[in-house]
Amino acid sequence: MHEDEAVSSYGRGVLPAPRRPWESGVDSGKPPRAALPDADLSPEGRRLPRVLLSRGIPPYLLLGDLAAFLLAAASTPAQLWGQPWAQHVGLLAATVLTLAVAGLYRSRLSLSVLDDLPRLVGAVVTGTAVGTLLLVVTTSTAGEGDVLWHGALFAALLVGSRTIAYAVVRTARRRGLVGHRTLVLGAGRVGARLGAAMRSHPKFGLRPVGFLDSDPLVPVEELAVPLLGGYDDLARTIRQHRVSEVIVAFGGMRESMLVDVLRTCDRLQCEIFVVPRLFELHHRSRDVDEVWGLPLVRVRRPTWRNWSWRLKRVFDIVVSAAFLVVLAPLLAAIALAVRAECGPRILFTQVRVGLDGRPFTLLKFRSLTPVDDAESSTRWTVAHDVRIGPVGRLLRATSLDELPQLVNVLRGQMSIVGPRPERPHFVADFATRIPRYLARHRAPAGLTGWAQVHGLRGDTSIEDRASFDNYYIENWSLWLDAKILLRTVATLVLRRGT
Repeated sequence: MHEDEAVSSYGRGVLPAPRRPWESGVDSGKPPRAALPDADLSPEGRRLPRVLLSRGIPPYLLLGDLAAFLLAAASTPAQLWGQPWAQHVGLLAATVLTLAVAGLYRSRLSLSVLDDLPRLVGAVVTGTAVGTLLLVVTTSTAGEGDVLWHGALFAALLVGSRTIAYAVVRTARRRGLVGHRTLVLGAGRVGARLGAAMRSHPKFGLRPVGFLDSDPLVPVEELAVPLLGGYDDLARTIRQHRVSEVIVAFGGMRESMLVDVLRTCDRLQCEIFVVPRLFELHHRSRDVDEVWGLPLVRVRRPTWRNWSWRLKRVFDIVVSAAFLVVLAPLLAAIALAVRAECGPRILFTQVRVGLDGRPFTLLKFRSLTPVDDAESSTRWTVAHDVRIGPVGRLLRATSLDELPQLVNVLRGQMSIVGPRPERPHFVADFATRIPRYLARHRAPAGLTGWAQVHGLRGDTSIEDRASFDNYYIENWSLWLDAKILLRTVATLVLRRGT
């Protein structure tokens, strides 16, 4: 996992952050929260839904399910409650977990109990099976019939509570008590149809505020809501109109260019829906919403807006601190070896570009001494340099020269897993030649990454590296980090480092 040893000629902390196309026009202020009510509601009408539904409907669905469970338990024979408490907890936990996995606690545009019925019943069946199993394991008293009765009653009450909850949400949407301010990208026939459908059918909870299209295909006077500008106005329009939902319909901009425009939303708290290509052939699934017959695919939320992203930082702090302590004897031995071979300067420092294009000083054990700053800042690789001694070659072959970067991780300048940082000189060069190269700076730089475990290190394709890094960011999960770490360990054990 090597990069070139170089001291940037830009100097420490002097390099301005590269321009970030996915944040074009976004200021550094706090992003607006998703606006629930429409602008035409009275202040009194706005405050109540904002307080009650600030977290959306999932918490209320969970409370309704808990109420259905308790009501079913209260209506079952008294001897059921004489069974071990684990049986009750198991039934409830298994049911709620199954409902969550089935996606029945997520926010949706289209709410239908008939659509959810198979999954609701299936979840209760799963919970009942777990409850019965726990009953058999924890007690010798016969009570399986009571558990089955409880499960059947729970299923009926669950369907009933969901029916009431969905009806309340649809009514609140129709009356304007709840609504999400929505922006449509693309003023073509499909976009115009969407705008008209949202205006005519408020039960979906979407309140269209306008269109964005640099070259609209439909006359402005035929649009249900105003044309607010072109694609480059996305960030400004989201802030100015308090937009919480963005729908991407078909417009005049090429999809490859639209990707960078949509990354404007990464730093803003808004959800993105996309009308899929060939939508007439698209089938309904749990990952697809619909508005009056038009399917909408919800784009995955940016990784740093997920709760699990915070665990990544906790993991970085714990692991880097632990390794610095455990590896202290090894670090001291390496330092002595480097001192004997390269002289008094044990650590090599260089400026790299990290999260959001901000420069930071990266640490490594020295394996050679550059001739001057010009060589170190512009020379691509020194892997085969004859000036590297035996100690330096061993450190580079085993990636032990990267260990001081654990300090960068502890400081918050890097992560254990993430795109490898590059020098400012090459960032400026690659940004002009490699599509979406700068987008890889949306995540903290890492000691190892998705590109590195696929052999993309050293003198390999920069375009492929950028593609793999952006894939990692778009598809990040704790498990993906775990996979990368396991493959990194395998690489180091097999001594594939360069």
